Amino acid sequence: MKLKWKKLENQSGHDAGRELLADLYFEENGSEMPEILRADRGKPYFSESNWHFSISHTDRHAFCCLSRQNVGIDAEEEHRKIDLRIAERFLSETEKKRLRLAPDQNTALLRLWVLKEAYAKLTGRGIGNWLKSTDFDPEDPRITCIDGCFVAILEGEI
Repeated sequence: MKLKWKKLENQSGHDAGRELLADLYFEENGSEMPEILRADRGKPYFSESNWHFSISHTDRHAFCCLSRQNVGIDAEEEHRKIDLRIAERFLSETEKKRLRLAPDQNTALLRLWVLKEAYAKLTGRGIGNWLKSTDFDPEDPRITCIDGCFVAILEGEI
């Protein structure tokens, strides 16, 4: 799996993400990336390639990963204030318990959220009630901190 990121400077997160993807694809293949299509539920994929990709952006950063496996990435600025009430709507009972026990509930919820979003991108299912059936831990080692952002990358079969 290859990862690239950049700070946003006079560019939208969408445009920066596409630029990162084009750079990664060229670095790995020596050619321009193929056309990007969308699956039934909106998950983007290459028309003619066995590469998988995922893009995420925050207000200040863009992230992109390219993998030979199915992949999903999400990022959040680590100091972003998040409404803790969304826990009732999107967390499983086990995740809510972990959140209540966390020394910093805002941080724990952001870390859970990047895992859920990365999983939604990995599966192509989008955000929905199924999110209450996940069992993520805010201490999951697949979360890294990059330039002040929590970043979760999930790979593999669904």
